[in-house]
This record gives sequence, C-alpha cells and structure tokens, in this order.
Amino acid sequence: MNRLKKKDLLTLGFMMFSVFFGAGNLIFPPALGQAAGTNTLSAMLGFMTTGVGLPLLGIMAIALAGGEYVQLLKRRTFPWFATALLVILYLIIGPLFAMPRTGAVSFEIGIRPFVGAGDVTLPQVIYTALFFGASYYLSLNPNKLIDRVGKMLTPALLVVLVILFLRTFWSPMGEVLAPTGVYLESPYAQGFQDGYQTMDLLATIAIGALVVNAVRYRGVTDTRTIGKACLAAGFITVFLMACVYGSLAYLGATSVTVLGHSENGGQLLAEAVRIFFGAAGNVLLALIIILACITTCCGITSSAAMFFHKLFKKKISYERLLLFSTLFSFGASNIGLTQIIALAVPFLVAIYPLVIVFVILSLFDRFIGWRKSIYQGAVLVTLAFSLTDAMHAAGFGSAAFYEMLAAHVPFYGVMMGWVCPALAGAVLGFIISLGQKAPAPKEA
Repeated sequence: MNRLKKKDLLTLGFMMFSVFFGAGNLIFPPALGQAAGTNTLSAMLGFMTTGVGLPLLGIMAIALAGGEYVQLLKRRTFPWFATALLVILYLIIGPLFAMPRTGAVSFEIGIRPFVGAGDVTLPQVIYTALFFGASYYLSLNPNKLIDRVGKMLTPALLVVLVILFLRTFWSPMGEVLAPTGVYLESPYAQGFQDGYQTMDLLATIAIGALVVNAVRYRGVTDTRTIGKACLAAGFITVFLMACVYGSLAYLGATSVTVLGHSENGGQLLAEAVRIFFGAAGNVLLALIIILACITTCCGITSSAAMFFHKLFKKKISYERLLLFSTLFSFGASNIGLTQIIALAVPFLVAIYPLVIVFVILSLFDRFIGWRKSIYQGAVLVTLAFSLTDAMHAAGFGSAAFYEMLAAHVPFYGVMMGWVCPALAGAVLGFIISLGQKAPAPKEA
C-alpha cells in the first residue's frame, strides 16, 4: 500500500497536534495576552512565528527530505555538530526539561486545587507516579501510539478546549488594557522569544520522525508519499495550534480587569475557569491539563527513547531507555515547576537559533545542493552567538561586553543578534564553495 486514506491523514494530524500541544502551549499564551494587552495581536504574531510558523517550516523541511531529516543534518553539517545538537535537543525535549514539565504543570494547575493549601509533597509524588506510569504504558509500543493518541485522547482534549473558548468569546471577563513591560515597545520581538518556551520547533524533528514511523507502520514505503503525509498532518496541526493560541491569548488579554496581573499563565487559567464555571471549572481545567500533558509526554518519551536506542547502536533496548527516561522525569518533575522553567531558558536560547538556521536552509536544499559549506558557515557563526546569548541568559559574563554587542550587532538587544551573523556565515560559505569542485555524480 502506498497511499493513506483521508481518515488516516486526519488521525495523523490529530496525533501530531496532541504531541505538540502540551504544558507550555497552555500556560504561555494567556500570560502573554495579559501582559501585552492592546499589543496582544503584535505579540501573538511573534509568538506564532516561533510557535506555529517555524514548526510548520520544520514539518515542510522533513516532508521535502522524505522523512530522512536527521540524515540530512548529518550530511550537510559536521558529524560532531549533528550528534551534539541532536543529543542536546532530545535531552531538552525529553527527560531534562519538557517531560518533567508535563508532570509538574499538570499537577500544579490540574490537581493542586483539589488537595488544599497544606503540604502537597505526597499528593504530588503519587500523582506524578501515576502520570508517568500511564505515559510509560502508552509509549511502550510506539507503532500503536498513533491509534492510542490520535483517535482516543486528542478528540477529548479538543472538546474540552472548545467548551472553554466558547465561554471566553461569548462573555469575556473584561476589557483589554494597555500593555506592560517589554510588550510596550517591542511586542513582536518579545512574543518571538516567548515562543521558544513551547519548544515546538525542537520537537518538530522528533515528532516528524514519529509521524514518519507511524506512516511506514501503515504500509507506506514511497518517500514522496511519506513526505506528503507529513505535510498534510502538519497543516492540520498548525491550524489547530493557531486557533488554540489565539483563543488563549484573548482569554489572558480580557482577564486583567478582574484578575489583575497573575504570576504565571497557570494561575491565570485556574482563576479564569473558576470564574467562568465555578466548582466545575477546576474539573474542566484538570481535564485540559492532564490530556494535553500526557499526550505530549507520550510523544516525546517515545521519540527520545528511539533516538538514543539508535545512537547506542541498539545495545540498550528501547524499553530500558524508555523506563530510564520516565523514572528520571518522575524525579525531576517533583523539584518544582519554577526551577524547571528557569533552568531550561539558557539551553533553549543556545539551541533554538541553530535549529532555526538549519531548518530555513534545508528548505532550499534543492538549490544549495552539494555546497554544504553554506550550511557549515551559517551554523558555526550562529553557534558562537547562540552560546553568547545562552551565557547572557544564564547571568554569566561581563555586562559591558553585552552592552557593546547590543550597540554594534543588529537585533542583539532583543536576543536575536544571531540573525545577521548567520546570514553572513551562509554568504561566506557560498564564497568558499566557489573555490570547490562539485563531486562527480554517482554511477547508477
């Protein structure tokens, strides 16, 4: 069989959406809307650039590569760079940050309101044990994940979200007020950076591999057909994500007159649904959080375990790696949501520009062809600036040095100083390629 039915493509799209849509997707857009106020539209355009647009470009790149995206990364850059980037990427979206965050967020927002104001250590341990136990079970057979997630959990999640959003638009809590903080002067740039926190572009490579495996499991072997299936599922995913992000941001923007400025998006959501639905609101929010987080955890757990299974040349079984990452995430999820988010920021600032640059270049791989020096020049220069930004985000380095960069490097002041250097690195790589000879075509 070399074709997928429309029903299968829809299931693929639902599965991809449910794996993308997790903890960060729920808590960051409403917080953005509340802080951006009347500038919410501009800020959301920036947020959707990194949270929707770039993941779509990543899905398109995977589709153009016929699903063989990891191999393309290795061929076009350096073996050491590709391996290091993928290891860090899978650790970030896996057991180090994204997986623990799913357990911590779902407990803090979905369960904690039911356990009172006392010591929550034991309830949190019990809940996260059940949460990661369920994730482990669902991820044991990745080939069946598409059916378990795409057909069962995602429709339930969407129904709950639609109920919340209909109530939000039918009767908003209040008026949209003036923006605050950095959203006053540079809402788009701040929204662009906020989109990093979703980790969606990083997850694209892992989720793309998961979808490719799911398509192959259904008997499709043709590379072009696999690419088309990935692209079709990607369009379904980003459409749903854009609708959800916009609705959540609107919820946040209209909440200030009633709730004031909340400490985080989780608290905002909890208070909003309590006002909209009373006691039933807590139950509704718990359903949203748990469904969103467990589906995301299933996808990234499975993808990370499969990656390291292949990296270690299958000497460590997929099941053992899955168990290890699940146990580690269970422990990390109990250190606290705030600590997880704070630790993740420097890593995201370091790796995100590298993935953005490679994804954009790979869209033009057909024209770049054998000139891999273009890729190499761009990623090496980007690496230097992204590591500098990561040190800055972590609070290390000289303030005078960062002020000098902000004064002389375009966009550095809004943490996007890597953009022009990346372009310069690609141009330098092209110039270098002019002195190289194209490899001889391989014999058939």
